[in-house]
Amino acid sequence: MNANAGWIIPFIIIGGALQSCGAAMNGQLNKHVVNPWLASAISFALITFFFAGASLIHPHPLPTQKDLAELPWWAVVGGLVGAVQVYAGLTLVNRVGAGPFVGFTVTAALITSLLIDHFGWFRMQPHPLNSGRIIGGILLVGGISLIAKF
Repeated sequence: MNANAGWIIPFIIIGGALQSCGAAMNGQLNKHVVNPWLASAISFALITFFFAGASLIHPHPLPTQKDLAELPWWAVVGGLVGAVQVYAGLTLVNRVGAGPFVGFTVTAALITSLLIDHFGWFRMQPHPLNSGRIIGGILLVGGISLIAKF
């Protein structure tokens, strides 16, 4: 990690904290809009307007034809994959609670991330599994089990 990028970890931590708030907020959005598909559309419309506006303010750099030609087909599906999480938050956070919902989300995300790192999926630089990473994953599973039970 770049030594001059001391903002990276705090930004990631803030993003994680806001993700927990977002799940609870989306749960209330769904509760009051009633239709989870409409609530999801509202949630994503705000995201789309935000980033469209940001791209108008900061229009450069733009991709080259080579960049677009080398784009893997699955790269553009990331937003749709994220939509599954948003829909789950809209419809399920009120049933299980914010703690278990985010706990399961983080645990599943971390275990999947360990596999992505280990196998180098999605063109990621491989980071092999080791005993520390495996123990960390097991501890997460144990922690979410306790949070969900109590």
